[in-house]
Amino acid sequence: MSIRKPADYEAIYSRALFEDVIPFWMTHSPDREFGGYLHSLDRDGSAIDTEKFMWPLNREIWVFSALCNSIENRPEWLEMAKLGADFLKKHGRDPNGDWYFVLARDGSPVVQAYNLFAECFVAVGFAEYAKAAGDEEALDIALDAYERFQGRRPNPKGKYEKVLPGARPFKALTFSMATINMSVVLSRIRPDDKCEALIRQDIDAILRDFIDADGRVIRENVTMDGKCDDSSYIGRHINPGHGIEAMWFIMEAAAERGDQETIARAAEAIKWSLDFGWDKEYGGIYYFMDRLGKPHTELQWDMKLWWPQVETLIATLMAYRYTGDRLFYDWFEKIHDYTWAIFPDVEHGEWFGYANRQGEINIPCKGNRWKCCFHIPRALLMIAELCRDIQKSQEIPG
Repeated sequence: MSIRKPADYEAIYSRALFEDVIPFWMTHSPDREFGGYLHSLDRDGSAIDTEKFMWPLNREIWVFSALCNSIENRPEWLEMAKLGADFLKKHGRDPNGDWYFVLARDGSPVVQAYNLFAECFVAVGFAEYAKAAGDEEALDIALDAYERFQGRRPNPKGKYEKVLPGARPFKALTFSMATINMSVVLSRIRPDDKCEALIRQDIDAILRDFIDADGRVIRENVTMDGKCDDSSYIGRHINPGHGIEAMWFIMEAAAERGDQETIARAAEAIKWSLDFGWDKEYGGIYYFMDRLGKPHTELQWDMKLWWPQVETLIATLMAYRYTGDRLFYDWFEKIHDYTWAIFPDVEHGEWFGYANRQGEINIPCKGNRWKCCFHIPRALLMIAELCRDIQKSQEIPG
C-alpha cells in the first residue's frame, strides 16, 4: 500500500540515511593508514581496489560536510570530512595546480589531470567543508578549482583531447549544470556577483538550447549554436536521469532567487523526461536512450542504475514542493516504490547500484570509481528535508 503522507517518507528516508547508509560508509570507507577514503567496496564493504578517484573523494567530503551544515556539526562527521580534505590538500594537485584524476592508496599520482570534472567536485566538496570546518584554506581551494573549471570550459580536456579541432562541433549539457551546482554551493558560503551571473547565464543556456520543446526531451548535446541535430549518435543521445538532475539544480537555484517562471519551465521539462525515460514495461528510468528510438551505441543503455532513480526522486518531490502539482507527488510515490523494491541491500546495508532492465541486480558492489558515498546519501538527506518543508508549507497530499 502506498504511503501517502510526507511525514511517513521523512521517517523512511531519515532512518535509511542515519541508520544504514552513513554508518556503512563510516565503517568501511576511512583509510586510517594513508588518509582519504577507500571507495571501491564489495557488497559487504570490503575493499576490491585501493586506488582513489578524485570524483568519489570529493563527493564524500561533500556528504559529511553537508551533514554537519544541514543537520548537526557532529565531531565524527567533521572528522570524516577532514580525513578526505587533508589527504587531497597533500596529494591531490599536480605541479600546475590541476587535480589528478586517480591517486594510488598512498596518494601518489596514477592518472593525470585530464578530467575537468575533478575541479567541479573539488569546488563543491571543499566549499561545503570550508563552511563546516571554518577552514579558509579550504574555501580558497574551492574558489581556485571553480576558476580553473570556468577557464577550461572552452577546451575541457586540453592536450588530452582526442577529437580533432573543429570536428564534432557539439556542446554538452553537463558543463552548464555543473556550473549552476558549483555556483549555488559557493554563493551560500560567500555571495559573489560572478557566481550570480554564471547561475543566470547557464540557466538561460539550458532553457534556451537544451530543452527541446518540439521533441519533448532534454538534450544532452546540441550544436555550438544551440540547435538540435538528430543526424548522429551524439546528437540523438538522451540521458534521462542527467536531464532530470539538471532540472532540480535549476529549480533549487530559481527557488532561492524567487524565480517562479523558471521553476515552472524546469518542472514542465521533468514531465517530458518522465514520459520519455520511464520504462513502461518493467519500470524505472532508463540509463541512456536514443531520441528517435534508434539502436544506441552504448550496450548498457537499458540498465537501471541507482543514480537516475534517486535523482528523479529528488526532482519530482522538489517539483511538487514548488509547484503544488499533484502529478509530481504521484510520480514520486511510483519511483519510490520501484527504487526501494530493488536497490537497498537489507543483508549488508547501503544500496546496490546496478540492475538490468528487468530490475535484477547484476553488479553487487557498493562502490567503484563512479558509485560512491554521494548520490544516495544526498538524495536521502534532501528528500527528508523536502518532506519537512512540504509539511510546513503545503496541504498534505491525500
